[in-house]
Amino acid sequence: MKDLWQGRFEGALDPRVRDFTASLELDKRLAAHDVRGSIAHAHMLGRQRVIAKDEAVTLVKELERIAAEIAAGTFAWPADAEDVHSAVERVLIARAGAVGGKLHTGRSRNDQIALDLRLLTVELLDRLDSALLTLARSLVERASGEVDTVMPGYTHLQRAQPVSLAHHLLAHVEAMRRDRMRAAEARERAAVSPLGAGALAGVPYPIDPWVVANDLGLPRTFRNSIDAVADRDFIADFVYVCALAAVHASRFAEELVLWTSAEFAFAEFSDEHATGSSIMPQKKNPDVAELVRGRTGRIIGDLIAVLTTLKGLPLAYDGDLQEQRVPLYDAATIIPALETLALVVGGLRFDRDAMRRATESGMLTATDLADHLARQGVPFREAHEVVGRLVRARLAAKKDLVGITLGELRAADPRFGETAVAETEISRSLASRSSPGGTAPERVRAAIDEARSALRA
Repeated sequence: MKDLWQGRFEGALDPRVRDFTASLELDKRLAAHDVRGSIAHAHMLGRQRVIAKDEAVTLVKELERIAAEIAAGTFAWPADAEDVHSAVERVLIARAGAVGGKLHTGRSRNDQIALDLRLLTVELLDRLDSALLTLARSLVERASGEVDTVMPGYTHLQRAQPVSLAHHLLAHVEAMRRDRMRAAEARERAAVSPLGAGALAGVPYPIDPWVVANDLGLPRTFRNSIDAVADRDFIADFVYVCALAAVHASRFAEELVLWTSAEFAFAEFSDEHATGSSIMPQKKNPDVAELVRGRTGRIIGDLIAVLTTLKGLPLAYDGDLQEQRVPLYDAATIIPALETLALVVGGLRFDRDAMRRATESGMLTATDLADHLARQGVPFREAHEVVGRLVRARLAAKKDLVGITLGELRAADPRFGETAVAETEISRSLASRSSPGGTAPERVRAAIDEARSALRA
């Protein structure tokens, strides 16, 4: 069968050029959306009397048959089809006869592919949101059992202050809640029907783009036909949302790699979620976390690829846009990564004793001593210097703050009060951070309740 555009050309396309320009293998992922859009278009053509109603009925019947075959994996793809559009149309014409050739009335492959990609992007954003929600809920549930578990909080990857493990886990939940907001905003921008824009200038038929959009569950239609076929912002949006979600997942994955190392020993992967070594029998490797971390680099590259392609394109449609399918599909690989990470979170075993021991070295309550002096009326900068000298002396003597006496404190500065030693206790330090959003157990329990409520909604 001839190519859809063959009438303009005298000779046949060189097979090597066909192989290079064909996109059918990449397009197959769009097939269900392509047929869905065609069904909506055929309905509209019939309603608007652009084609006879019985012709529209025939088109819809055969397209629904093709859709069922695609869903079942039994659709016979024409071997030499250029793309998904020509493949479906070729089969449609073979089954419906000449009326199959009327499906493309009032439509171009330019607005058709834009619609297919938008429908796929909306689907992927829904799946991404679901994966983020699953991981966030998993973290909240683990946090609910670790409110009173203390661990070192870090800045510069140096032990800084005691925090609740639950508080730390909830920090990652906050990032995922922002990711979900970005996904929702991207979905809103993607859910626009471009069908009816034609190649770039609109079409000379009494079409109704709103009918098509309504059939497809899209709340808006295009305003400018040139922009409708040239716009790929929704792909950039999607890949950006995926890239940032991947960055957030990667930061958590990096902590899992650290925490499960012998050097930290804060946590252990369950046997069901870890891998071993082919040569070292003792090894238990955090492969899921490492793969999430590694996949993030790829997805960041996908975003650069999309933006680099778009930056130099004149309006309206250009073949370069065909290359955006690869980064679109690849960015979506963050979805199973998030889902698998949620499984890992559910199976993690935390070593509470190891975490507590780690908070008892490294002078983690030094700031509490400075705050104590500040409450005594000492300017904080001066209090900071006093405690800094005390820390230096304790380090030189190879001592920590644990076990320090009031006499030792007053030897450093007589303004230390009776409660100073008690304020160096880890649990006291934790409870004192009761400011909004702080790590005090009462605040953390309230944060868990709020997060559960928000994620339930």
